[in-house]
Amino acid sequence: MTAVLKIQSLVLYEIQTFFRARGFTELPPVITAPITDPLAHGVHPAYLDYEGQTLQLTKSMIFHKQIALLGDINKIFIISPNVRLEKSREAKDRHLLEFQQIDFEMKGAKKADVYLLMEDLLTKIIATVKAKCKAELVILGRKLPTPKTPFPRFSTTTLIKQYGENYESELSKAMTTPFWIESLYREFYDKEDPTTRGHFINYDLIYPEGFEEGLSGGEREHDYEVIIRKMKERRMDTADYEIYLELAKEKLIPQTAGAGFGLQRLLRYLTGIKKMEEVVLFPRSPREKILF
Repeated sequence: MTAVLKIQSLVLYEIQTFFRARGFTELPPVITAPITDPLAHGVHPAYLDYEGQTLQLTKSMIFHKQIALLGDINKIFIISPNVRLEKSREAKDRHLLEFQQIDFEMKGAKKADVYLLMEDLLTKIIATVKAKCKAELVILGRKLPTPKTPFPRFSTTTLIKQYGENYESELSKAMTTPFWIESLYREFYDKEDPTTRGHFINYDLIYPEGFEEGLSGGEREHDYEVIIRKMKERRMDTADYEIYLELAKEKLIPQTAGAGFGLQRLLRYLTGIKKMEEVVLFPRSPREKILF
């Protein structure tokens, strides 16, 4: 665990240094909120009743990121603790109940901007870990490959035809470099191509060697009518999002793009450790009893 923690400390430092050097403003995380990420897959609810108001533990900073960019700030990042009470029977090897997510968002950005930024960040992290944590990588028996950019890109339409519904896992096992998967049907806030219904301007970054998804993101919806339509298609209660929707109706929500990636999933890939619980000092796992 000492080797993992040393790599983790270096990775966190590199992430903060990278974003600050590129003009990003760091924000503190939001832990509780009236609304949070609805997620594309079901988890157990984590509600708190406080003084007549119902709050939730934050699943991601997606709505807060959009609202934070209403003013003069153009680029933000947050190292945010997230709580997602995954259902144990449905949880995959990469899932934790509690983890740290690096959320970032850029005003006026497009998908291509996120690709360039994230590929630059990941290759820099890998190079730094290989240079400064040689002894730790030897202890872990990890021969960490250096990926070339740009990373390969695949559409879900092509992958489903080739691999079936388990395309992410199958391709992750086959690949030796990180790659992008594009156009995934999920939460309402990811932008749908206005010229092609059913095609989404979003993406996942997938780690190779079977480590699977590490990042999810997209260009964001900001048009009120489109947001309402997509929420209704997903049978969501719009009343829960009243204030957010009012901002959209007043055309105050800016056009943004961004993503979030999990620190622990990144560590799992960097260290080559297959079991997620072994990269966390105090793991909160849907697969094991929480001891401390």
